Amino acid sequence: MKYIKFFGLVAGLVVLNILVLSPGFLGISIGGSALSTAFGITLLVASAIILFYGCYMLLFKPPAVIPVKEISTHEDYVEALNRYRNVKSLQEFVTLALEQLDRILKKRATLMNIINQRFDEGELSHKKFSSVAYEVEKLFYLNVKSILNRLSVFDESEYLSVMNQRQSKFSREILEEKTKVYNEYLSFMKSSLSTNEEILLKLDKLIIEISRLDSFEPGDIDNMPCMQEIDSLIKQTKLYKQ
Repeated sequence: MKYIKFFGLVAGLVVLNILVLSPGFLGISIGGSALSTAFGITLLVASAIILFYGCYMLLFKPPAVIPVKEISTHEDYVEALNRYRNVKSLQEFVTLALEQLDRILKKRATLMNIINQRFDEGELSHKKFSSVAYEVEKLFYLNVKSILNRLSVFDESEYLSVMNQRQSKFSREILEEKTKVYNEYLSFMKSSLSTNEEILLKLDKLIIEISRLDSFEPGDIDNMPCMQEIDSLIKQTKLYKQ
């Protein structure tokens, strides 16, 4: 998107300069009258300044970092995770988290498409399935936000020194405690990613269950095995977060 904007800026400046400096259009040319020449040179200088400024703003200026607690859109989550792709010790976790973000988007679109095909928007069945889809998605992103909170405080250099036991100036007890802290850190990351993988799997099951059912009453929805599994997962996570 930023490259499209940049090329749009370049094209706009080129068209502007061609129109203004074309003979017979505005009567402005470099080498004509003093006023005409001054205006033409000013236009070229201004265009160059705008081009360099636009180049910096669109291509080189680092994007503003959104605090984790203010992240709200799917794009925000992707951008926030991408900032940690070069942290080699956690690269595997970050790559998986980004893959999961891509998959949740596709699965939710598939689920809502099936729900909209099978039920009218005002139906109770539509509302129940849509509500579950929303709750599951909210839980998914809550896990990603927890991962980002951990990533934001991760010190890779210290982690590597602890794992390699290079901090000889500390006692063995301190090193063991530091190792324990980082192991718990990695364990939390794995747990959050595993929970999100479980969510993706349950969405797959729900999609299959809805698509293969010919007819059922709204009261049967709560008894669907997959709906019960999802409801249990949501309740467990809410209890854990309290």
